[in-house]
Amino acid sequence: MGNASQRSEGVAEQLGGKIKKGIGQVIGNEQMEAEGKAKELKGEAREESAKAAERSEGKLEEIAGAIKNRVGAVIDNEQMQAEGKAKELKGEARQKANK
Repeated sequence: MGNASQRSEGVAEQLGGKIKKGIGQVIGNEQMEAEGKAKELKGEAREESAKAAERSEGKLEEIAGAIKNRVGAVIDNEQMQAEGKAKELKGEARQKANK
């Protein structure tokens, strides 16, 4: 399962937990409230895990792009430099999108 779907499922799990927790509070059922809170936290952890994985992949992409950019500069290949810079920026954006 990809990081995007893990992240979506984490968000959905958080929402389900919040709903269950809220219902537990309204009807005075402490066990239901606690189960809802646990589900909410589990979803939050799942989402954060997916975001961390995306940040790692973004960092690797940034590094690979930087290397390609530098190699292109050394061998005087403007296309390689441009491709490397684009990949580097894409990696940076991927990291920022998953903070």
